[in-house]
Amino acid sequence: MYSFVLVVHIILAILIIALVLVQQGKGADAGASFGGGGAATVFGASGAGNFLTRLTAIFTALFFATSLTLAIFAKKQTTDAYSLKSVQTSTSAPVTSTETSPNAPKTTE
Repeated sequence: MYSFVLVVHIILAILIIALVLVQQGKGADAGASFGGGGAATVFGASGAGNFLTRLTAIFTALFFATSLTLAIFAKKQTTDAYSLKSVQTSTSAPVTSTETSPNAPKTTE
């Protein structure tokens, strides 16, 4: 799941970059009004600008969602790495010694 979200995230980043580079700046509208032929395009005189702006906003929202999803995945991985759940516990029997301390009283058998 992590790799799928990462691939979608990278594709969205590339698409956003491409859409921003394709869009015209604010100053291009004045040049189009002096015979630029903007009405003969597929989307009409101002339709392409609105379409590209909306598409960029949608891709940006999806990019934001995948960023949050990747952050949640990263948080989960670091939490699991530093938790005590991964530590293996082993039970050992108490050590019994037949030796006594040097200060213990001597017993005769």
